[in-house]
Amino acid sequence: MRKIIVLSMITLDGVIQAPGGPKEDVSGGFKFGGWQVIHSDSVYDEVVRKELQPADYLLGRKTFAIWEKYWPAHGDFWPGINEGTKYVLSTSRKKSSWKNSVFVNDVASIKKIKKSKGGDIHVWGSSELVHLLLKNDLVDELRLKIHPLILGKGKKLFDNGAIPASFTLLEHIVTTTGVIIAHYKRAGKVKTGTAGPK
Repeated sequence: MRKIIVLSMITLDGVIQAPGGPKEDVSGGFKFGGWQVIHSDSVYDEVVRKELQPADYLLGRKTFAIWEKYWPAHGDFWPGINEGTKYVLSTSRKKSSWKNSVFVNDVASIKKIKKSKGGDIHVWGSSELVHLLLKNDLVDELRLKIHPLILGKGKKLFDNGAIPASFTLLEHIVTTTGVIIAHYKRAGKVKTGTAGPK
């Protein structure tokens, strides 16, 4: 079975909207586009370089629409993005001129892709899609870059619909700019207890 891995740049208050630039995603009146840029350093850049290795991708319609305007002409920076299969969850779109784009319209289709043969499936951005995946317990790993800032508004990685789940920390790095880069693997159900003296 293929793994679904969510890779996300995230703020302390959970915002993932438009980390790369002011015009990336201004929906909802978002004014902080490009918040990630000043936190880059050599450690951060090396992690991102590794994450851009060839894979297949699962994207929401809005993220796909942003990407298809940009990445086909910038494949020199991210060689795998044009060659990898891009599965797009959408009920309104059926096709794209961007090669290797496949449209699906429901959770059942995502489960079928997950059970198919192939490599890992990466999810970038796509907040509503991530909410749906967490609600249906379809996320195998989280690779988060937690930035030391609060934005107060914007699209968030987590909402109230996720199935309770525990994760194990596989590795972590702290960059020179204070970004915590953490790789988590799904680890079963949430366990609870009572705090205090035994």
